[in-house]
Amino acid sequence: MKIICIGRNYADHAKEMGAEKPTAPVFFLKPDSALLPKKNPFYYPDFTKDLHYECELVVKICKLGKNISERHAHTYYQEIGIGIDFTARDLQSKCKEKGLPWEIAKGFDGSAPLSERFLNKETLDLDQLDFSLRKNGELVQQGNTKDMLFSIDQIISYVSQFMTLKIGDLIFTGTPAGVGPVQIGDQLEAAIGAETLFKLRIK
Repeated sequence: MKIICIGRNYADHAKEMGAEKPTAPVFFLKPDSALLPKKNPFYYPDFTKDLHYECELVVKICKLGKNISERHAHTYYQEIGIGIDFTARDLQSKCKEKGLPWEIAKGFDGSAPLSERFLNKETLDLDQLDFSLRKNGELVQQGNTKDMLFSIDQIISYVSQFMTLKIGDLIFTGTPAGVGPVQIGDQLEAAIGAETLFKLRIK
């Protein structure tokens, strides 16, 4: 199982990061150890002093596929969840400055906590799907799939040109504007529409 993460998929987030809008999906990988085991607490890593949340809708691949056409991509997933792409922003910045890969800032253990429950896509309007993140009860991120630069189907088609998608693979589809830091003691709650699917306390 692999975790595929899409970067800069919302124009407002690209702008807040000072990055250009991409002309094709930008993606990177996290290892399976980035998933936070069920019921495990999340501990603030000791190797960073600037840990940021990035709330994202997550697609679970349901069948094997390679070179998937965009018009058939919808048959390769049935469920949508929500998760956090935690980023050690200070480490990422140092790596970027030196032109180095930045997996240490994105792929560390527990950096991809995920909702235990996924929603059947047939019950959702994937063209206009709201999702949000609250920190300590305050709304900090709000996104909608209509604002994606690349749709879920476009992402699946593009990524499958380069690597085979397998059952159980997860695709984090990008984050909207509003990313920011967390501290020990913060509580994060993520929702799809009005339904809260994810709660996490930083320890």
